[in-house]
Parts: sequence; structure tokens; C-alpha cells
Amino acid sequence: MRILTGNTLLLFCLNIFIYLINFPIKAQPQYPYHICHNETTYTPNSLYSRNLDTALTSLQTNNSGSGYYNSSAGQGTDAANAICLCRGDVELNMCQTCLRDSIYRLRQTCPNQTQAIIYYEYCLLKYSNGPILENNNNDMSRDFFFLYNFNTFTDKEQFNGVLEPFMNKLRGEAAAGGSMLKFAMEDTSGPDSNTIYGLMQCIPTLSEAQCDDCLEYAINQLSLCCNGRYGAVILMARCNIRYEIYEYYINSRTLPPPSQPVPSPPGKKSSSSRTIILVIIPTVSAILIACICIFIVLKRKKNRVKKDNTVDISTIESLQCNFETIKAATNDFSESNKLGEGGFGSVYKGNLQNGQEIAVKRLSKESGQGEIEFKNEAMLVAKLQHRNLVRLLGFSLEGTERLLIYEFMPNASLDHFIFDPTKGALLDWNKRNKIIKGVARGLLYLHEDSRLRIIHRDLKASNVLLDEEMNPKIADFGMARLFNLQETHGQTNRIVGTFGYMPPEYIMHGQFSVKLDVFSFGVLLLEIITGQKNYCFKIDERVEFLLSYAWRSWRHETTSNMIDPTLMVESSSLQEINRTIHIGLLCVQSNVDERPTMASVVLMLNSLSLTLQIPSEPAFFMRSAARKISGSENYSQTSSYSSGKDSSISDIVA
Repeated sequence: MRILTGNTLLLFCLNIFIYLINFPIKAQPQYPYHICHNETTYTPNSLYSRNLDTALTSLQTNNSGSGYYNSSAGQGTDAANAICLCRGDVELNMCQTCLRDSIYRLRQTCPNQTQAIIYYEYCLLKYSNGPILENNNNDMSRDFFFLYNFNTFTDKEQFNGVLEPFMNKLRGEAAAGGSMLKFAMEDTSGPDSNTIYGLMQCIPTLSEAQCDDCLEYAINQLSLCCNGRYGAVILMARCNIRYEIYEYYINSRTLPPPSQPVPSPPGKKSSSSRTIILVIIPTVSAILIACICIFIVLKRKKNRVKKDNTVDISTIESLQCNFETIKAATNDFSESNKLGEGGFGSVYKGNLQNGQEIAVKRLSKESGQGEIEFKNEAMLVAKLQHRNLVRLLGFSLEGTERLLIYEFMPNASLDHFIFDPTKGALLDWNKRNKIIKGVARGLLYLHEDSRLRIIHRDLKASNVLLDEEMNPKIADFGMARLFNLQETHGQTNRIVGTFGYMPPEYIMHGQFSVKLDVFSFGVLLLEIITGQKNYCFKIDERVEFLLSYAWRSWRHETTSNMIDPTLMVESSSLQEINRTIHIGLLCVQSNVDERPTMASVVLMLNSLSLTLQIPSEPAFFMRSAARKISGSENYSQTSSYSSGKDSSISDIVA
């Protein structure tokens, strides 16, 4: 191994510092929504198209200084107008990154519409061939979009009694802002010892009355869409509002208006002073960064020869269970108590002395996982708390024995129901729809709401467990990968998961992101509706690949032929089922960028009024997939599993 000298390490740290200051501090998240207004369109290379290119290019330099951009090009009916508004607490470099990404995404997503708008968490972009901000309520409702937290306060009246005056206070502060920035953010004490963090903003060119009217309209929508929710966001072209019970601000203070030049005292040279500052500050910062890098590297080297210093002992003690207790609870891991088996090992049912039922995963002794890694993994999984994730109760570690203890799911896994003609009849459409939405919420938590971004990588029917009320819970995180929240994708040489649920970019190139789980979710959704496995969809005397058949059925408007006959679908439910199939096809598109995020999927599943995009051809589409069923053929699903480092949930992608 090559050992870095002090000078080499210092040079390396300096290069890292230079790289960091030339790129945005935070990665731009996926945009939650866009609207392509289809009333009028334009053709490539038309006059409007060229004017729009000009307006969007000049938009990036036409900054008010407080995160507001506006630009126009051309005249008359071919005029192109564009605006961008960054959230008031967002720094300039992040704002400009958001603007650049918005321009690229919106032109790709709405390729020939003369009017379109896109919303990111940190900015919005809108362009139009008419007045960009019409002074009427139709403009507000036209570009309206909302998101909300699924959790609600128990006492909604008590919560609303705090929220309403708080939001009206912010409304007045934002509307009273100047012509450069109309923005307010603040926090207040809420019920159940919660803190409510609020934010409001208007386009700065609006008058105080116009801003006040827009914010009032947005606040009124909260009672309609988001009453009593833990958090909500209302987005419009003219203004936006947001509240949460966690601190989501980027900076604790708003962006100041553009600073005015301060006269230099007589005899002083302001330019030379600024030059000194511009030289000294980066130099000192670089040295400081280099010192920190050296310290971290030396500290890590030292920690390698020590025992585990990363494990919180108090947390370990609270999670660790006595091996003999678990052994007795499972009747010495008897065959009669075995619930299932996989590449990771076996799962057993257990009964503790207090009567509690548990599921015990006994990891294979060949897993190669050390004591420290196993403890860290157990603690991390234990911190995942969501109603649609199986809860880890504890673990046991003795010699080569490694046990994970989970809550027991009396109805076993989803595949026992949807692929069994008899048990499948127990799941009507309402139950299946509930399962689909529950799995979607669980994935959304893993991707966006947990402490780290988690990609499951092996979502399938057998890894969705059902409690006594048939509520779905995602299980088996043995193949999961973790990301820091700023990271979006990764690459591996070890492909793990189950064929049929894995997207092409992962199988062929080892590239994975949250869109891997989105693809798997789409396959699972179609399986739940059809009651058949993805690799051998049987229709009449033929067997086809499910994605191929679903795509052709959707295009020919014959999706009713693929619905599980045990569903006994009522005509009132048929439209909702067809819409759900449509969403599933959006999830399994071949192009990874065209697949929606789980946030968008959850929104589409819960809002029947949202217009769905037209899906493109799915991955692994077979134009002539059908063939005769032979009684001797045995269709089995092949799993690829690696027990090395790549399979550990504690492996954080760097």
C-alpha cells in the first residue's frame, strides 16, 4: 500500500478544497413536479423556439441579487418570457445550480409546449409565450401543486389553533417585504412539544396586496388538502408556503438584499483591501481544510488498530438479546419452527416467555460479517421506524452465531397470497390497493425521510410481509445500500437481488440509484394486480413476460384482460385499477431518468386528479414473448446474492 507523505497529503487536501469551492455545496434533489400546459405548442427551430433559447440563456445572468431571475426575448405572439425564483434561504451557488438543472429538465420534459413550469425544493422555473404572471386567481390555480406529510396530529383543532395565527403572521411579514425579496421564515412552539417551522415567499415584483392575496389563497388550500398534517407545501408560480415539524431551512437567515458599496475612508484604497481579503480568506481556509484532512486520516489510521469505537455501548446493550433465550424461544431452531430459508440463512418463529411472538433470522455462518459490522448493521436497522417497515426488536451475537430478531408477521409474505388462486381471493381490490400504497410509503421513507438514503435492492413479493390487518411491511435489508443524503447514485461490480425485479442499468452496468427500487416497485405493482409472477405471465395457453403483456394491453386499451380474475372487479374500481397499471408502467420504463421518484408515485397513487405522463416502452420488452405452456417446463426465479461487503446495509456509498 502506498503511504502518503505529509506534503503529498497536504497537496491532496488542497486539490479537494479547490474542487469543492468550484462546485455547489449541496446536491440538487429530484424535482417533485412539473406542469406542461398543452394548449399551444411550437415546432423546433421556429421563431418562438429560438426566442425561448435566448430567454433561458440570458435568464441565468439576469439576477436581481436575491434569488429572482427574469428575462424576455422577441415580440408579439412569438415572445418568450421566463422567470426563476429561488427559495429565500438558499445560497447563490445552490440557486444557480437549481436554475441550470431546471432549464435542462423542463426543456426535456416539456419539449414543445410554449408554457411550462417546474418545481424543485429550492427553486421554480416558468416560461410562457404570454404574460408570465397574470394578475388573477386563474393563474394561481393553474400552476397549483401541493405535497404533505402522511402523519396527522391527534388533536387537529389544537394544532390549527397554533398554525393559523402563525401562518398569517408570516404572510404579513412576507407581503411587507421590499421589491427585491418578499420572504419570511420563522418557528413557533406547537402541540406535543413540537416546533413548527414555517416559510412563505412571493415573487418580489408583486405588490404587497398581490403577494398578500396569493399567500391568503395558499393558506386557504391547507384546510382542503392538508388539514392537521405534520407538514405541507403549497407551490404556485406567484408564491409558495411551507411548514414542517423539523428544521428544513438551508440557512438560518434570509438572503440579504444586494449590498451597496461602502465608501472608503480618505486615504484608503478599497480595491487593495478587497484584494487582500480575497487572497487571505481562501488561503487560510485551504490551510484549515488541509489540517482537518490530515487529522481525519491520522485518526482513522489509529482507529484501525483499536477495537470498535463507533458502536454506542448503551444502544448495543439495549438491543442485544441473550442467545440461550432466543434458542429456547425457537425450540432450538427446530424444523417445525422454520418459516423460510434464503441465501442469508433461515428464519424461525419464536415465542418468548412473556408470550410475545418473534421472527428470528439466523444468518449463515459463511456470511463473512465481523462482530463490529454486524452490531453497526443491527443498530442501523433498528433505527428505521416506519409503519410499513418490519421492526427490528434486537439481535444476538455469540461466537459464530448471529441472530436478528424481528416482530412476527402472522400473515407471512405477500407472495403466499397473490400467487395462490385460493388465498388470492381473500385480497379484494381495496386490500391490494392498500398494500400497493403501503409499500410505496415505505420506500418513500427509505429514499427521502430516513436519516440516510437507503436503497433496498431486493423489493419483491416475498420481502413484503403482512400483519394481522394485512398491512404491508417491507422486510429483508440484507442487500440494502446506504447513501448520504447528498448522494444520488452509485456503481458496483457485484449484482445482488432477484432477476425480473432488477432494471437494465443495474444488471448490465452495475449502476444503481433510488430508481432501482422504483423499477422493482413497478414490477411488484403489476404482479399484485395480475396475481401472476413477472417472468411467466400466463394468458390462455401462452406464457409471456409480464411487462411486455402489460405494455401491449395498455396501448391497446385491453388492460381489463390482465386483471386477476379472483378480484371480481366492480365497474367503479376498474378505472382506478387501470390508472394504477399506468403508474406501474411509468415505474418500469427503460430510461432511468423517465421513471418517477417514489414521492411522485405516492402522489399519483393518492390523487386521482393528477394527469399521468405517457409511459415509454418498458425495460426488457419482448415483442414476441408469447409461447406455449409445456407441462414439463419449470419456471423458477433466479436470485443472485453476495454475502460479501456489498450485501451489508452498513456499507455506506462514498
